[in-house]
Amino acid sequence: MKPPSDIIRLGKQSRDQLIKLKRHTGIESWNIICRWAFCASLRETSLPPLDKTSAKDGVEISWSVFAGDASDYYAGLLLIWRRNYAANCKDVDDAALLHAHIRRGLGYLAAGTETRSISDFTKRWLEVG
Repeated sequence: MKPPSDIIRLGKQSRDQLIKLKRHTGIESWNIICRWAFCASLRETSLPPLDKTSAKDGVEISWSVFAGDASDYYAGLLLIWRRNYAANCKDVDDAALLHAHIRRGLGYLAAGTETRSISDFTKRWLEVG
């Protein structure tokens, strides 16, 4: 399956959220946190904000680092989400949608003060809802 983007570019706000989440959870790799963020955003049926953000002072992650051996799964999740929920975003390319999901998910994961450890993180985000 073709990756939605070769390079994932996230802005300064996303970088700051990644730093906070790394510090609080102990998760060493930003790509792992971005995977969680992507999946957290996919839980929503609404279209994530598609605002273009400046990549200045941000983070770049290659698709192969972001997705790893699960590349086809992450690309498939985006495709399924688009088919199920994004009928109103036909003009949005997959790369923009991927970036928007990661940005929204990072906002969700970094929000609040209750996430102070990896245990708090997993309790909050592994809830079955």
